[in-house]
Amino acid sequence: MLVGSLLASHFNRSGGDVDVSRVYFETPSGELSGLLYKPDGADGEPRPTIIATHGYLNSAEMQDAQAIEMSKRGYVVLALDLYDHGHSTNTAEKEVEFFSFWPQTMYDAVQYMYDQDFVLKDEAGNGIIAVSGHSMGGFSSTHAVMLDEKDVAENGFRKIYSSLTFGSDYWWLTTMGYTPEQINAAYAGRPTGKIAGRYDEFFFDRDAELASRTVVEKDYVNTEEGSGFLGNPENPQAGVLYEVDGGKRVIYQPNETHPWNHFSKTATGDAIDFYDAAFQDYSGLVTIGEDGQTWMYKEYASFIALIGFFLFFMPFILLLSKLPFFKGIRTPQPRITATPKSAGAKAANYALLIFGGLFPALFFTALYSGDPSGVRILTQASLVLAFTFAVVLIVGFVKGQERDIRSWALIMLVLSVIQLVLLKNQETLIAVNSFFGAPTVNPILYWAVNVSIVLLMLLISSHYLMKKPDGATIAGYGVKASVKTVVAALGTAVIAVAAGYGILYAVDAVFKTDFRLWTVAVKTFEPQHLVALLKYAPLFLIYYFIVGVSVNMNTSGEKFNGFKGYVAAILHFVGGLILYLIYQYGLLFATGTAGYPSESLSSIIVIGLVPVLSVAAVFNLFLYRRTGNVYTGAFLNAVLMTLITLANTALYTVL
Repeated sequence: MLVGSLLASHFNRSGGDVDVSRVYFETPSGELSGLLYKPDGADGEPRPTIIATHGYLNSAEMQDAQAIEMSKRGYVVLALDLYDHGHSTNTAEKEVEFFSFWPQTMYDAVQYMYDQDFVLKDEAGNGIIAVSGHSMGGFSSTHAVMLDEKDVAENGFRKIYSSLTFGSDYWWLTTMGYTPEQINAAYAGRPTGKIAGRYDEFFFDRDAELASRTVVEKDYVNTEEGSGFLGNPENPQAGVLYEVDGGKRVIYQPNETHPWNHFSKTATGDAIDFYDAAFQDYSGLVTIGEDGQTWMYKEYASFIALIGFFLFFMPFILLLSKLPFFKGIRTPQPRITATPKSAGAKAANYALLIFGGLFPALFFTALYSGDPSGVRILTQASLVLAFTFAVVLIVGFVKGQERDIRSWALIMLVLSVIQLVLLKNQETLIAVNSFFGAPTVNPILYWAVNVSIVLLMLLISSHYLMKKPDGATIAGYGVKASVKTVVAALGTAVIAVAAGYGILYAVDAVFKTDFRLWTVAVKTFEPQHLVALLKYAPLFLIYYFIVGVSVNMNTSGEKFNGFKGYVAAILHFVGGLILYLIYQYGLLFATGTAGYPSESLSSIIVIGLVPVLSVAAVFNLFLYRRTGNVYTGAFLNAVLMTLITLANTALYTVL
């Protein structure tokens, strides 16, 4: 962590030529925060300035590439957290939830930056400020230009000089009542650019958006909207500067997906080229024409720190377990559960294993996005199971069948009814409310709980029908433990997470960096994230506990010793999700249409879930083998992974 953070800080500060600090400032809607990149000499000689912000669910650090590359070229850069993301909060009442994040954020930040002495203004008082944003941040940047143009009549000057957006078209602005013609007219003579990935999951094809099948290949310059932005030339070309209303306009079309824009030398190179053209009149203050990029070295160094962060927990917990109270997490190593002996039992066991691994992916679209066909299948299956096990239970009592059969039927009946209730109330359960205020965490939690119920059904069936007859016991799954062990396991997990984040906060204070690679990030948080953790973690514990038991149950035996066991554990957690991504994006790149063309946000969520759940799988198996129970790993995963998720996504502070 130390080595990675030192290197990350070096590249983040461009070898010491740029000062990086976190700033907070009050606004009419709450408080905005961001990382301010200020080149040497900017206090004495004001510079052209760029305000760059992220998209939905991300934070300011996702603008590292722009912030590093442009600050080292002499620009002041503010990497901004949108409202209710990262360290920014919106305390105003939210009439329409999604529209509380972005419409005013960028323009509120422009007001603050315009008043800073290190921000360049021309003789007429016009601000030499570029606004830039990815996805939702792009909507905010475009709307800021429109608001600035409206204010020109009152101010007599413009605060925004230029605009560059990544991964956003006019879709959400048109929902506010604007037309593309009004938006294009607002740019006036400002240099303006758009980076429109050909494989963007959301935007740049209005017909695809209207059909709700957006995960397809795009060609934005040849759409009505893209061509209109460029002034309707005869044969519009990507990467070509066009003169429109006295200003330069350009569309870049890299072969990238929506989140790929963040981690791309191509898109970053396009941004550098755009700013070179937009600010060529200020070559005495900023460097023009320098093509080399170094931002990726900061990312690689942060990745080293991220690896160190995750590695920290295993030896730290083992050290804690040597202390008087915390040694209670160590229980006798459970006896290896019996393995199936007959060919039929083995085949059934493998079938259950495969289904258990694939189910989370097969029904991800149904449980996350509410895909009607998937929900219908699950609902019908729950009804059939509930009816079947009700009959089995009644017959079992009438005919006096053995107790194990009746117990199995009763548990399965209860679980079937619970899942049926969850499925019938999906829309209500995933909705954002004052208690569960993270809009994308809610459907992930809903997916996790439903997956847990299905896995528990498989575990119960496997235990009663195959493993128990061969001598397996509940204790063999690492579930049997004393109250002291459970409490010690919870205390160990909480202290370990606090220690890990204590190191992170020290790194943030000294180096102004965090631990990350692309969209997988461990970052500092605000008090509201801790409050949310107390609400979400207990429910995520259900998932990590049941999946943990399933992994422990199915990786026992000598053939899973060592590395093979960890591979099996990871595949049990994310094997199906990996296949989902291969199918989704393999078809997109090969044919131009994704496997699930209607699944845009959900597919991006899966990309982030795979590495996080892979780490959780390793924690679970490692701690089970070292402590003899599932509790320490389950508590650690529930607290740590939930906090990581909440700190990296949107969280409403007021509804």
